[in-house]
Parts: sequence; C-alpha cells; structure tokens
Amino acid sequence: MNPRYSVVAPRAAHRCEYCHAPECIFNFPFEVEHIVPETHQGPDEEFNWALACRSCNLSKSNHLTGVDDATGSDVRLYHPRLDSWADHFLADAASGEIQGRTAIGRASVGRLRMNSPAQVEARRVWTRLGLFP
Repeated sequence: MNPRYSVVAPRAAHRCEYCHAPECIFNFPFEVEHIVPETHQGPDEEFNWALACRSCNLSKSNHLTGVDDATGSDVRLYHPRLDSWADHFLADAASGEIQGRTAIGRASVGRLRMNSPAQVEARRVWTRLGLFP
C-alpha cells in the first residue's frame, strides 16, 4: 500500500476526491495521486496528494487542463485542496450523472470521464444503497 495512504484516505473520508466514489464498495484501497503531477513540477507533499479511484486516476493521468464543453475553452482541472466540490459539481441522484456547475467542473467531468456508462450505473446502485452522494 502507498505509504501516503494513511494520511490521505481519512482526510478524503475514503472517497475519490474527484468523482466521490465510495472506497468501501471496492475490494482494494484507492490510489494516492499527485494533483499537480511531478512531471509538471508538482511537489511530493501532502498538499499535493489526493485520493483517487482507479478510473479518475487513469483518466486524469498527468493532465492539468480539460476542455469546457460549454465554451470550448481549455481550463484547469478541479483541485481538491483549493476548490470546493459542491461549487463545481452537482450529483444527480436520479440519473447517476455528475454535472459540472462551472467551467472547471465541466472540464473535469469530461477529462476524468466521470459519466462513463459504468460509472453512471454504479452511482445509481450506490445511491440506492445509501452510499452516494
């Protein structure tokens, strides 16, 4: 297990800090990722670590930006230490989708592929089980 996990997971309430997937439903711990990747000179410090599900971590990769589908602009991605999730995202319990409320939210939803068919269906199940949002 990543040695940073014991610091990051409790702070994140054992949820992916991007899509808010509940870690308890998976049979393995989520990943600790660098919000600003080391390839972009992101520091290897607690402020720059986030708990991420495998899907969000793989989709984010080393990207810092995404395209806001409403404007076509390239904007920075959601930063879990600087931004409020509720300011940028809205979870629609009925559809299972995460909607971006801002350019940052929309770009992050797109870049991280938060509304893939598998994720949307999983969120519907998690909602029925009382685990989401």
